[in-house]
Amino acid sequence: QVHLVESGGGLVQPGGSLRLSCAASGFAFSKWHMSWARQAPGEELEWVSGIYDDGSVTYYADSVKGRFTIHRDNAKNTVSLQMNSLKPEDTALCYCTNWPRRSGTRTDDYEFWGQGTQVTVSS
Repeated sequence: QVHLVESGGGLVQPGGSLRLSCAASGFAFSKWHMSWARQAPGEELEWVSGIYDDGSVTYYADSVKGRFTIHRDNAKNTVSLQMNSLKPEDTALCYCTNWPRRSGTRTDDYEFWGQGTQVTVSS
């Protein structure tokens, strides 16, 4: 019954910006820590960013710190990721997920996620 729908991906030039959005339903969204994960071709999963249930604590991977900002709106059951100063290495399929167990590099680290939205950074 848990349903997560990501949107906002696309093709952007290096240095550009995108905002990813996730619409959640079917569970108590406001009681779950949420996050974004991504996977580039030929690479393992990466835990990109996370946000506590009330938004009080956030996490950013070193690879995106200072460039990305995570936000949630519990009244609307949404979580977003503002991505600025994008680099080619940000190219990946991006997923809206719960806050992972362990390091977030394994599929079993996550309870649920959506279908993903593709981010492609290229000139």
